Amino acid sequence: MTRRLLALLLLVGTATLAACNLVAGAGEDLSKAGHAITNSAEKHSN
Repeated sequence: MTRRLLALLLLVGTATLAACNLVAGAGEDLSKAGHAITNSAEKHSN
């Protein structure tokens, strides 16, 4: 019983850390895309 609980906790912890990294990476990608759009709009408005 204890081994199963430990295995479950390790699995949940690993999945949680992976999800955090995935969300952080997506946020960085969206931020870079936003900056590119802003820079392009500023370049073409002048």
